[in-house]
Amino acid sequence: MTRVAAAQLAAGTDVAANLDACLRLIDAAAAAEAELVVLPEFCNHLSWYTDRSHAHRMACRTGDHFLGPVAERAARHRMYVKIGVTLAHDDGGTTGASLLFGPDGELLGQSHKQILMGAENDHLVCGESDSEIIDTPLGRLGLYACMEGVICEVARSLAVRGAQILLNSLNSFASDEAGLHIPVRAAENKVWVVAANKVGPLLPADRLPDIATRLGVPTDKLHGAGESQIVAPDGTTVARAPATGESLVVADIDVARADDKRRPDGTDILAARRPQLYTPLLSAEKVRRSPAGAETLTVAAALGDPAQIAAAVAEGARLIVLPESAALGVPEIVAALGDSDAHVVLTDAGGTGLLVNADGIAGRAPRLHGHDAAGTGIEIFELPWGRLALVVGDDALFPESFRLAVVRDADVVAVPHTPAEPWEVRLGLPERSAENRLNIVAAGTDAAGGLIATVCALSPDFTLWTAWQGPFTGRISHPDLFTAPPGAPRLVATVRPAQAVNRAVSRGTDLVAGIPLAALTALTREPATATTEPELP
Repeated sequence: MTRVAAAQLAAGTDVAANLDACLRLIDAAAAAEAELVVLPEFCNHLSWYTDRSHAHRMACRTGDHFLGPVAERAARHRMYVKIGVTLAHDDGGTTGASLLFGPDGELLGQSHKQILMGAENDHLVCGESDSEIIDTPLGRLGLYACMEGVICEVARSLAVRGAQILLNSLNSFASDEAGLHIPVRAAENKVWVVAANKVGPLLPADRLPDIATRLGVPTDKLHGAGESQIVAPDGTTVARAPATGESLVVADIDVARADDKRRPDGTDILAARRPQLYTPLLSAEKVRRSPAGAETLTVAAALGDPAQIAAAVAEGARLIVLPESAALGVPEIVAALGDSDAHVVLTDAGGTGLLVNADGIAGRAPRLHGHDAAGTGIEIFELPWGRLALVVGDDALFPESFRLAVVRDADVVAVPHTPAEPWEVRLGLPERSAENRLNIVAAGTDAAGGLIATVCALSPDFTLWTAWQGPFTGRISHPDLFTAPPGAPRLVATVRPAQAVNRAVSRGTDLVAGIPLAALTALTREPATATTEPELP
């Protein structure tokens, strides 16, 4: 077993105080006998600058008065220390850097943040190379930071290149990091994640009340959200810090668990990827071009029973998704639809997705993954209320499937599937909705044949830069979730197709247009092999 730790702390504009906090937490991790500790992002200085010149002056240099003591402390305790700072470069640029110091105090590896969040774009430059993987006696370590974990590509690239433990340094007030974006990267890649977030004000304390008033949010919602955590390859959080206050969490982990990528049915979720299918993502237009869909749409997920289809139609559903296992003939569906304009999504005996309306089969969507998959891409169906994509069966396991849908401007994705692990519904579907700004309607069954229904509806309360309809919750990129209670034969809910046009999670940060090219390129290479070298586009 390997003992790892995640430290959370507050960092302001007093660089000396920030260094003291870092050293204090490194010492605490050593006292807890941790072999590796992860510290938050931007530990050296509050991420608030007057201009690029100010950011460059306050940034670290290798071996300087800030990083030198961190390296010395790593050597003193014979431990690995991962820290996030701003790093000055000789060309005058400044990056958000993740640095890993080894037990001898040497800098073993670094990565530079490939997608920046909001005002970071004003003061920093994006890294252009994929994040490094560092092979150590503890295991293969991958480095990333904050916004890089709000989309799938950076963590995914690290995993397909062989990383076993992903180290995430955060500077975030978003409460959905701890509940969704951090743990999903562990589960979807079957790796360990050690994530350290900030606490305390993320903006200058003397300006915080005024900024909060202008944004219309409570001041405490502009503090680091804490909840630093250690997550197992099944998405289970094995240790979590509180939401407030300096803290350290420690766990003993079996690194080798990250080498087993199999689901209960034996599917290796990384080996089953089809990188050649993802190459269109490299050249696809990633800025939304299609017009907005309907403001709202009533949808349903239901068991494969004509009576349930008819009942959903009676409740106003215009899109009804049945489980992958639904044994229902097209004539029965047509009869249940009557003279409505509703569409039903299910799969045929061979696993091909079917779109059925009152006239019969309106479209087909072959599976993209699996030994007999015949699909070559995601089809988009233009319907009166917007653009529909079908992600069928095990295709829902792969983040790339939904990326293929979003670059074709899908508004809603129908998912007839068979969930095999809890994370697929608890984390996977909500994250696919959040990171792509897609409405999702999913239907499956459990071992007893009961309905597993999930609807992810895009919220209009998205980011700090739009007027919220309700009180600010601290969730920045998270759908509204609806699930069927145990024993229910159907779930009816409302989604918002029109919200799919807004992908800007912050000023200057687009969830789709901002996909890092280097990480995306790594995901299209075949075969994907473990390496300790960064991937270049």
